[in-house]
Amino acid sequence: MTTNEHLGATVIADPSSPGELHDRYQETRDFTEKLCETLVTEDYVIQTMPDVSPTKWHLGHTTWFFEAFILREQLAGYVSPNDKYNYLFNSYYNGIGEQWTRAERGHLSRPTVEQVYDFRRFADEKMHDLIDRAGRGSPPEQLIELTTLGINHEQQHQELLLTDIKHVLSRNPLDPVFRDLGPSTEPLGVPAAEWLPYDGGLVDVGFDGEGFHFDNEGPIHKTFVYPFHISSRLVTNGEFIEFMETGQYERPENWLSNGWHTIQREGWNAPLYWRKTDRGWVHYTLGGERPVNPDEPVMHVSYYEADAYAKWKGVRLPSEDEWELASHDADISAGTFADTLRCHPRALAPDAAPGALHQMFGDVWEWTSSPYVGYPGFDIPPGAVGEYNGKFMSDQMVLRGGSAATSLSHIRPTYRNFFPSDARWQFMGFRLARDAT
Repeated sequence: MTTNEHLGATVIADPSSPGELHDRYQETRDFTEKLCETLVTEDYVIQTMPDVSPTKWHLGHTTWFFEAFILREQLAGYVSPNDKYNYLFNSYYNGIGEQWTRAERGHLSRPTVEQVYDFRRFADEKMHDLIDRAGRGSPPEQLIELTTLGINHEQQHQELLLTDIKHVLSRNPLDPVFRDLGPSTEPLGVPAAEWLPYDGGLVDVGFDGEGFHFDNEGPIHKTFVYPFHISSRLVTNGEFIEFMETGQYERPENWLSNGWHTIQREGWNAPLYWRKTDRGWVHYTLGGERPVNPDEPVMHVSYYEADAYAKWKGVRLPSEDEWELASHDADISAGTFADTLRCHPRALAPDAAPGALHQMFGDVWEWTSSPYVGYPGFDIPPGAVGEYNGKFMSDQMVLRGGSAATSLSHIRPTYRNFFPSDARWQFMGFRLARDAT
C-alpha cells in the first residue's frame, strides 16, 4: 500500500486500485468492530440523551451509508435484507427519504444487535463483490470516491461511537470500564506554556492537494491573518481547576450572555463527567472513574467555558485561520489517537522541547473562535451527498486537530469539525491565543 510523508507522519494514501480499496474498506470496518469488543449486548442499545446514539445504531447507520450511496446505485440486482433499514438508519439525508426520530433511536429493541451485525456482514460481502467486479477492468472513479467517502464517514462514527458509549457508561453507578487505561499516573508537572509568535499576513487556508478531503475544507483561498501568538500547549486540568476554584462559574463578567444563561440553566460548575469528592476532583473516563490528573489536557468543556477561561486570562481563543497556519509547524503523529485504543488524552511530557508547538493533533479537539461557515467559493454538491456538511453551516463553532478518539489516518491540518457552543460530550479542549503586541 502506498504512503506519503506529511509533517513527520506516515499517512496511508487514498486507495487507487481495487486491491487497496478492498483492504482499506475492510480495515475500517474491522476497526469499528474492534472498538466494540469489550461491550455486552445491553451496552449496544442505550441512548442517554438526544445527541447520543446507541452503539447498535452507529453499526447499522455506517452500513446503511454504503448500501444507500453505493450498493443500491451500482450493484445490479441488489436487494436489502430489510427495506425499513433505509428509514431506521438514515440520519439526516432528506434526499433519500424520511428518518426515524434521532432522539428515539434508543427506543428500538429491533433489529437486534445480532441482526445488525448480520446486516454488516451482508453489506461487506456485497461491497467486496462490487469492488471485485470493478477490478476486472478499471474501477469506476465514482466507486472509488464514494467508497473512500464511506470509509471516512465510518471513521467519524468510530469517534462518535466512543464518545457516545462514554456518555452511556458514565450514567451507570457501577462505574463500568470500557478499556483498561492502566494505573493512574502521578502528576509530574508540565512545561510552562510559551507564547509562540506568527507574523500572519496574506496566507492560504483550506485543502489544496491530492487525496480525500471533505467539501467543507475547501476551496483553498487567501485570507489575511494579523500577527498573533499561540500557546505552545493545551490548557490543563490543573489550570482549569484554578478557574473553577476562583469562583468563575459563579461570576458573570467573563461569560458570553448565552454561556451565562446556559451554565445557570444546566447547573454547570465543572467540566462534564467531573465531581468533587473527599479525595478531590474525580472524573469518569473510558477506563472508569479516576482522579483528575492536573497535567492532562482539560476536556469535555463547551465553547462557552473555553471562551470564559480565555477572557479570565485576558487573552482569547485562536481563530481557525490562525490555528491552521500554526499547525503546519506541528508533528501530526505526536498526539494520542484512537489507533492506540487508549481513548484518553495524555499529559505533555515534562521534557517536551521548548519553543515548539505541542498537542496540536490528537488528544482533544480544540475550540476556535470561528463560526462554522462556508469558505469563499464553497458550493454544496448536488444530490443527497451534498447534505453531508453544507446544511449545518449555522449556529456552530469550528474545532480543529482531532482527539484521542480520532484515527490518525483521518485527520489533516485542514480538517474542520463543528459543534454547537454548548456541546461538551465530545473530547473537546482548547489552547489560548493573543494578538501580537
